[in-house]
Amino acid sequence: QVQLVESGGGLVQAGGSLRLSCAVSGSIITAYAVGWYRQRPGKQREWVATINKDGNTNYADFVQGRFTISRENVKKTWYLQINSLKPEDTAVYYCALWRPTVYWGQGIQVTVSS
Repeated sequence: QVQLVESGGGLVQAGGSLRLSCAVSGSIITAYAVGWYRQRPGKQREWVATINKDGNTNYADFVQGRFTISRENVKKTWYLQINSLKPEDTAVYYCALWRPTVYWGQGIQVTVSS
């Protein structure tokens, strides 16, 4: 059974940084793309970033250079470094694994105070 578990969220002041992690069990990640989504209050879930098996990355336009996605295949873990946090980054962040069936983490809250 494939399970994804996020960690690293919490409450942070605007301008601060966080690193989210997603660890998977029941699957390797070497051959697959992984990524992050988020759901802001009252909004639909939106794509944030993806990193493919070759390490190529793509980001949503709103990231504006503040987010960095990375992966450690041996640890079966990927990360989202978020810098210069803004209150509008407040959301539940979800990690995703495409096999190509998509698997989701349970979500982790990030709250940015102004």
